[in-house]
Amino acid sequence: MRVLETVEGPEDLKKLTDQQLTDLATEIRDVLVDTVTRTGGHLGPNLGMVEITLAMHRVFDSPRDRLVFDIGHQAYVHKLVTGRAKDFGTLRQEGGLSGYPSQSESEHDIVENCHASTALSYADGLAKAYRLRGENRHVVAVIGDGALTGGMAWEALNNIAAAKDLNLVIIVNDNGRSYSPTVGGLATHLTSLRTNPRYEKILDLIKKNLGRTPYVGPPMYEVLHGVKKGLKDMLAPQGMFEDLGLKYVGPVDGHDRQALEDALRNAKAFGGPVIVHAVTKKGFGYPAAEQDEEDNLHQVRPANKPRGWTDVFSDELVKIGHRRPDVVAITAAMLHPTGLAPFADEFPGRTFDVGIAEQHAVTSAAGLALGGLHPVVCLYSTFLNRAFDQTLMDVALHKCGVTFILDRAGVTGDDGPTHNGVYDMSLLQLVPGLRLAAPRDGKRLQELLNEAVDVDDVPTALRFAKGEVFPDIEQIDRVGSVDVLNRSGQDVLLVGIGAMAATAMDVAQRLEAHGFGVTVVDPRWVKPVPAELVELAADFKLVVTIEDNGRAGGVGEMIAQALRDGGVRTPFRDFGVPQVFLEHAKRAAVLQEIGLTGQEVAREITEQLTQHVDASLDEPDRAGGRNA
Repeated sequence: MRVLETVEGPEDLKKLTDQQLTDLATEIRDVLVDTVTRTGGHLGPNLGMVEITLAMHRVFDSPRDRLVFDIGHQAYVHKLVTGRAKDFGTLRQEGGLSGYPSQSESEHDIVENCHASTALSYADGLAKAYRLRGENRHVVAVIGDGALTGGMAWEALNNIAAAKDLNLVIIVNDNGRSYSPTVGGLATHLTSLRTNPRYEKILDLIKKNLGRTPYVGPPMYEVLHGVKKGLKDMLAPQGMFEDLGLKYVGPVDGHDRQALEDALRNAKAFGGPVIVHAVTKKGFGYPAAEQDEEDNLHQVRPANKPRGWTDVFSDELVKIGHRRPDVVAITAAMLHPTGLAPFADEFPGRTFDVGIAEQHAVTSAAGLALGGLHPVVCLYSTFLNRAFDQTLMDVALHKCGVTFILDRAGVTGDDGPTHNGVYDMSLLQLVPGLRLAAPRDGKRLQELLNEAVDVDDVPTALRFAKGEVFPDIEQIDRVGSVDVLNRSGQDVLLVGIGAMAATAMDVAQRLEAHGFGVTVVDPRWVKPVPAELVELAADFKLVVTIEDNGRAGGVGEMIAQALRDGGVRTPFRDFGVPQVFLEHAKRAAVLQEIGLTGQEVAREITEQLTQHVDASLDEPDRAGGRNA
């Protein structure tokens, strides 16, 4: 029997021998590789988290002691040792385990976080709550050094340092990378530590003291204090954290479980906030991950991935870069995922990766625009949420020509509620002056990107889907800026927004099979609502919008408002994402669940049209009779 099969919860870990724990670490890495290479997900971060996770669960008592991961994609090992090993093969599959911590899965999960730099704030609040309630419980926050590039983490550290009696342990998982190599001043400090030729000797000395000292508590701290004084000038992170008033332990070899346990027991006994600095290697124990220069197999993707939306954007931006020397690019630790790497290779001096700091990225873009450049800010749609205030007050208020690229917009599927980009069009509707485009296919993405960067007096935004780019849908006509994709009559005006234009064409075919005349249009630019669209709507019996954005405040709602303002009384129906957090599943399955398929939309439209005809037949005519 494998050791992992005997582990049903954290308490079982405390019964294992050193050899069993070593075997368990190997088994866990095997399971991670076997599963994640099949299901997809975050491999590299979890391979580097094995010993840290085992040490945490052996020193602390989850769920009484609370463990918070920043970000949650580091929690696969935690799932395996908290009773979910038997179900791990269902990772990121519909009805299976989430790729992040999940309250519905286990009492050992309290925070379902995937947006970085938040764990310290959660931990600060939890520790204060337990102190006020008189509960002797510890809170442990695991934060990658990449997440420490986010300003929110430092806001939390500032407050944690002021609370001297919190039972709070912060583990800095220092692997030099977030998605890509970590950038910024903190990263430079930590890198200088890792690359210092005296580092190994220092690490061995500290490991020796931690591993051989038979006591915990104050005696251990005396040893660490003596070591630290002699090394203070050399170890930049120590001085940095202690200047904030935080007790610092480390550096500790993050793959030496025994050293980690000793350090964590020390920290637990201290009685106040402590930072434990663990140096790890992302992808540890799996050569393919260790040797992957791009991101240490941060996230496993299909081997023969078809050409996607991101690829189309990436290629076109490089072309624009050659044509427009004023175009610069900004991203928040997502150089490869957002397709900016080729632009960075061509124009390294015009590419800025600011780390996991979306707020700073957007306001820095405003400064670049005010300085005479045209910045292109590349984010996942879900991460725009974090920089809304900066988009509104720093960019739009100053009429800055900034282009936002919102990758992974709409229903993204496997990564669950935290990654679905179903809020961007609603949020951006609130921004005065901003122009918003939703390309339906690759060709339109190219066209609209070029149009967007030519706008210099207001911000622009392009949002596009995740995965394989859709086949091009050519227009048969254009009315102003609105593309007409299909025209068979004037019963229904179908407005397909972005990626849902393909669904609108499917709906049209189904309605036409029932004898209805349908015109399908794609506005291309959905904010502001094109005047031509309002004029078209007056000639139809029903106007229908389809979008994979939330219905509340979405494009459909804005079009309905424009129709009212224009005096158009045509009945209206909007289809979109309900205001719920969507469970993880493939995009097609999620769309089926929420009724955003061609079949379901066509069925509901048919029912509405039929009811309209029946109501008309029942209305009395002017002579007091019935319509024939």
